[in-house]
Amino acid sequence: MEFGRIAPEQLPFTDFSLPPDPAITTATLAAAKGSGTVQVHVGCAKWGRKEWVGKIYPPKTKDANFLDEYVKHFDCIELNATFYQVYGPETIAKWKEKATVNPNFKFCPKFSQSISHIRRLKNADDITTQFYEGIMAFGEKLGPIFLQLGDNYTPKSFPELKAYLEHLPKDVPVFVEVRHKEWYAVTETRELLFNTLKELGIGAVITDASGRRDCVHMELPIPHAFIRFVGNSLDPTDYKRVDEWVTRIKSWADQGLQSVWFFMHQHDERYSPELADYVSDELNKALGLNLLRPTFIDRDKGPTLFD
Repeated sequence: MEFGRIAPEQLPFTDFSLPPDPAITTATLAAAKGSGTVQVHVGCAKWGRKEWVGKIYPPKTKDANFLDEYVKHFDCIELNATFYQVYGPETIAKWKEKATVNPNFKFCPKFSQSISHIRRLKNADDITTQFYEGIMAFGEKLGPIFLQLGDNYTPKSFPELKAYLEHLPKDVPVFVEVRHKEWYAVTETRELLFNTLKELGIGAVITDASGRRDCVHMELPIPHAFIRFVGNSLDPTDYKRVDEWVTRIKSWADQGLQSVWFFMHQHDERYSPELADYVSDELNKALGLNLLRPTFIDRDKGPTLFD
């Protein structure tokens, strides 16, 4: 992921502190208090990483078998493949079958760019129907889905955004990511967006990237968190940032958070397994969990379903 990338020499001078919880987050969690133990999922954005062959995938693993190996190390994936192509039920069913070995695995598909970036949510009913018809083939393996709007999708398009979200099916959890700076810079616009999501029962994606600290908004319109963390090749700041996230997630869990989906990105994705492993290990310790952790070929560590 290139979004929010800054030069390595800038990292020591970047303020990575997480903002305090806004009022909507405090209210959302208070209303959900007592709902039970928080469910936690940690994964990456893609399974097709050749750099992971010999690291977590066995040597000589073929591309066609990457998903078979991925599900042995993570319990979810932020499925960006569906952004570039609308897949039919047949392909989705094949992916689902590969994940049956891991009973807790979930796919979290991204809305097609045909919907979000090309038609910009207008006159997109037909493509949306095709998108849903495909992903519903995941069945019990389907997690929340997320709609990412482009950098040039401004608050001027709020009426189209609201109208589109109002007509989405209610039986699949949806999260929304906005990137244009005006969504965050103007208080009235920010409140309108997140209050509308709250009214519609839709979540807000939190993207933690070095060069776009405004996207670390910490707004939870529903008691579920969808976090896209963008690291910097295992720079020391990556681990400090993760530590602060673990502390915040623990705080949210104590207040009533019901689930968290934590997806690891790196500007150089070869390093995603290492930092995802660190995230899972720290969350296990903080929350008393037993999250699946990647098993590295050169250093077997952590609980796994497949020992």
